[in-house]
Amino acid sequence: MGPKVRLMTMGEQKAAVFIQAWWRGTLVRRTLLHMALRVWIIQCWWKQKLVKLQEKRRRTSLEFYARQEWAAVKLQSWFRMWCIRLRYCRLLHAVRIIQVYWRWHSCHTRGFIQGHYDLKENQLNLQLEISLGSQACGVQQCIPLPIKE
Repeated sequence: MGPKVRLMTMGEQKAAVFIQAWWRGTLVRRTLLHMALRVWIIQCWWKQKLVKLQEKRRRTSLEFYARQEWAAVKLQSWFRMWCIRLRYCRLLHAVRIIQVYWRWHSCHTRGFIQGHYDLKENQLNLQLEISLGSQACGVQQCIPLPIKE
């Protein structure tokens, strides 16, 4: 004889269907919970990547801005230096012109003394040129030096 098949009553059948539905619902909820956790993990990872990317972009733009600011400051500094140097050169040129005219005027009105000397063993050779206005006078003299022997 074969296995006995028992027929379920209507109440037992409803209870079996209820248990199967509960079990399937539990499996579906567990699967959805696992999927939701995986989605949450992926979203957290992606947010971290976006934060790092934004930080990198912010740092790059800040470095670019700093480089531009530095270049502008350097350019302004060079321009100011050029303007000051140009003014200095003009003043220096004016000073040299004034000095040349003053020296010429001083030589022609007051006169000057110019000369050189040589010291040899026991005598001094002296050559002087004295200029007073348009007149010039030259002096050359050898002076013996008293050296004790």
